[in-house]
Amino acid sequence: MNKDTLKIISKKGKSKIICLTAYSKNIASIIDKHCDIILVGDSLGSVLYNFPTTKKVSLDMMIEHSKSVRMGVKKSLMVVDMPYNTYRNPKEALKNAKKIISITKCDAVKLEGGKKIYQIIKNLIKNKIQVMGHLGLLPQSAKNFKFKGKKLIERKNILEDSKLLEQAGVFSIVLECVESSLAKEITKIIDIPTIGIGASSHCDGQVLVTDDLIGLNKINARFVKKYLNVTKQINDGVVKFKQDVVKGKFPSKKHSY
Repeated sequence: MNKDTLKIISKKGKSKIICLTAYSKNIASIIDKHCDIILVGDSLGSVLYNFPTTKKVSLDMMIEHSKSVRMGVKKSLMVVDMPYNTYRNPKEALKNAKKIISITKCDAVKLEGGKKIYQIIKNLIKNKIQVMGHLGLLPQSAKNFKFKGKKLIERKNILEDSKLLEQAGVFSIVLECVESSLAKEITKIIDIPTIGIGASSHCDGQVLVTDDLIGLNKINARFVKKYLNVTKQINDGVVKFKQDVVKGKFPSKKHSY
């Protein structure tokens, strides 16, 4: 662990951790002052590129967006998702994680999974790469997008995986769409923070996709709360612009050379 990730760990049980996604400098620079962690999520695949899953997101896409985000991040811990098929074995994972960090100057990477990638995560951490874990619903490998932890075997596996990830040395774990009582139990038994998305307020922090939070997406997932309707504001602005152009009000002398 380094001082930045230790700072995140020190918040456990004391104050809630705020995490939001960013895919560009403009959004990153707005949310940076309010966040503890900014995640460049592979959710950009569906949010920006309209991919049906995150599996089509490439390493180059993640790197280019992360370079932009880095310019807007001054105080938050910056974490980058390692996309699908970029950490299939320890050697591949290390090579790609080093590439992400060296080019984007991010602080950590995030990988999806537990027992299956335990050795991969251990190897990254042995090589001084900070890792955030991700359990529950795993978008890179999910066959159905249902919440996890209702079945006894699911609960047992997720609980065991959370302990394994802690042993491996991750500094925090995202719990996505994990049943509330299970999220509470995990948060209680591990000494590193849990960051929930659709996993109840029992977690040590929360993460949302910023585009969902501001109402730029039409998504109606249960775990999303829309705090703003940016779509309406953009529409209203465009309507006013159109009216001014049609009536000859724009550009005025003030906006002309």
